[in-house]
Amino acid sequence: MPPLVTYRGAIYPWHCDHLGHMNNMWYAGKFDEASWNLLLQLGVSPSYQRQNARGVAAVEQNTNFVRELMAGDVVEVRSEILEIREKTMRCRHTMFNADTGEVAATCEIVGVHVDMAARKSCPFPQELRAGAERLAGLAKAA
Repeated sequence: MPPLVTYRGAIYPWHCDHLGHMNNMWYAGKFDEASWNLLLQLGVSPSYQRQNARGVAAVEQNTNFVRELMAGDVVEVRSEILEIREKTMRCRHTMFNADTGEVAATCEIVGVHVDMAARKSCPFPQELRAGAERLAGLAKAA
């Protein structure tokens, strides 16, 4: 399955640092917003989280900066599930300069399904795992 578009936005002057390009804190923020949209596609919606006292916490995040983004640039993030396990998932976000099509950055995240009351990891429900497997192209043929 092709990556999902999980974020679209613009780079504003206040996103830029003293070097004139978008500061890394804003990459993290835009990738975080993409993560929430990806989780929604998996069924880990705000309603699911509130009703089940469950959530997904990032435990590892690696960002690769490829090309600078400047004020006025428009970006798009496309996301994909790379792996889903009993309690963890691994995804990759790719941020593109929407004007040029060039990759600006990538971010790979490992997230853990968490029982918020117990503050411990817990298994993903089967229906969420099945949805993630479908999105990742890992679903078994019927």
